[in-house]
Amino acid sequence: MNPEIIFENDEILVINKPAGLIVHSDGRTKEKSVAEWVVQRYPGLAEVGEAWVSPQGETVPRPGVVHRLDRTTSGVMVIAKTQTAYEFLKEQFQNRSVKKTYQAFVYGHMKTDTGIIEAEIVRIRSTPPRWGVKRAGEKDKKHRHAITEWRVLMRGADPELNEAVSLLEVMPKTGRTHQIRVHLKAVNHPIVCDPLYATGKPCLLGFSRPALHARFITITLQPGKQKTFEASLPEDFLRAEKEMK
Repeated sequence: MNPEIIFENDEILVINKPAGLIVHSDGRTKEKSVAEWVVQRYPGLAEVGEAWVSPQGETVPRPGVVHRLDRTTSGVMVIAKTQTAYEFLKEQFQNRSVKKTYQAFVYGHMKTDTGIIEAEIVRIRSTPPRWGVKRAGEKDKKHRHAITEWRVLMRGADPELNEAVSLLEVMPKTGRTHQIRVHLKAVNHPIVCDPLYATGKPCLLGFSRPALHARFITITLQPGKQKTFEASLPEDFLRAEKEMK
């Protein structure tokens, strides 16, 4: 289960990460990761980027990793191949100039064709990590401002259970942990087959993981030219689109 290379030059590597592959070690388990794959394929990248110290005190290398996707999320990722490129990309993520577009299957039919979710996100459980939106009057937790735009691509239903499903294009304007998953749950349309934020709901359209895919990312390449990269849809997404009725 290796990433697919979408684009590569002397400065960056753009990949399509398969669902189920962790980006880097979480400090608790030992398993194959994007970071491990990067070092095996590009040994010179071992010193690029910044390491992470886990809650267990383990120093975890993150060669060239500027941003991450959840283990269960597939799609486009950008890896820096030099420290200069790393710092350049890191600044873009920090100032929110990077544009990210996801696709997601969600439960139910959205009432409108487009929308914006603006709700602060708080951590509500540590193990496993879980997040939620700020409740009225809540003061004691650290709140993280978050904005997510969305639009409907398709409306349909699961062919076996006849439960309503929507396919969305989702554009997070901030980069909070689990942001898309938390925001869609907050508006009562959680992502199909999400074990954290759609508990008790059946996995529709044949999905066995949260139906979330990072489709496009737009970044600025040196010296100042913007470029958009696209990660092709995985098999479970292609099958689900065909099965929707």
